[in-house]
Amino acid sequence: MRSKELSLSVKQAIIRLKKQNKPIREIAKTLDVAKTTVWNILKKKERTGELSNTKRPGRPRKTTVVDDRRILSLVKKTPFTTVGQIKNTLQEVGVCVSKSTIKRRLHQSEYRGFTTRCKPLVSPKNRKARLEFAKRHLKKPSQFWNNILWTDETKINLYQSDGKRRVWRRKGTAHDPKHTTSSVKHGGGSVMAWACMAANGTGSLVFIDDVTADKSSRMNSEVFRAILSAHIQPNASELIGRRFTVQMDNDPKHTAKVTKEFFKGKKWNVMQWPSQSSDLNPIEHAFHLLKTKLKGKCPKNKQELKTVAVEAWQSITRDETQRLVMSMRSRLQAVIDCKGFATKY
Repeated sequence: MRSKELSLSVKQAIIRLKKQNKPIREIAKTLDVAKTTVWNILKKKERTGELSNTKRPGRPRKTTVVDDRRILSLVKKTPFTTVGQIKNTLQEVGVCVSKSTIKRRLHQSEYRGFTTRCKPLVSPKNRKARLEFAKRHLKKPSQFWNNILWTDETKINLYQSDGKRRVWRRKGTAHDPKHTTSSVKHGGGSVMAWACMAANGTGSLVFIDDVTADKSSRMNSEVFRAILSAHIQPNASELIGRRFTVQMDNDPKHTAKVTKEFFKGKKWNVMQWPSQSSDLNPIEHAFHLLKTKLKGKCPKNKQELKTVAVEAWQSITRDETQRLVMSMRSRLQAVIDCKGFATKY
């Protein structure tokens, strides 16, 4: 392996010390370089009178500046393009380079291949609603968020599946809409659960098939109201107190007419929530904590899965839930900064 060449300042220091009649051994020790290196530089100066490095021969660069710009342009325009597709595009204009060369040019411009982040698809209408919600609630005090009972449903799987894609992007641009893939909720799972939490801790974790008459995980408005009747008031009383607000997303069973009448009859205050805003709901990160705690567990069936899931949910500490709820201002600011698009949360 070729050693690194000395800088011009070091070479000049060698000449300067030699003029002071310093021996080669002392010069080498002072500048922390090899004695042979010092000797070679002195001989070169004596022979040629030059200290600059001679130009080394090497293979000519395979791409021109124009080719490099074309490679970058293809990635910026279509971040999901592959190296093979870029190679084929270059061949169409008469540029024949290897995939390794294309990768090097991208790496030199600080592009790396990353797995895409999966984010909800946000329509223009929902972007506007998210922005309005964020601006309206950005300055709310911490007590406002402490009085909210956060609710949602989640899938807990026995076996995880992974549909990852890779994308060319620069560091720090993971959540740019051009660099994320879209997801649609409720794509199947082993058990479906409803849960609630507040800043003071986690509440109930209810499995849907334990509530439905046919033991299925399909939850309709009737099943949803049964769960709310049994769990909202006790959890709110324990975690918050008499004055509380229920948060839930805009799932059809949550917004059904009978559900709205149910809330009105109970005289519970419900927060108006923008659609496709799971990144604003701190309970989503609590679910992530739950599933992280389940890693390493090996339940053999649904019943064992339910048991370990309840234990993991109850093991989430008050400090963790408090930290999640207190992140609301940062979440809202992120929505504003992203102009309504999905955020890093």
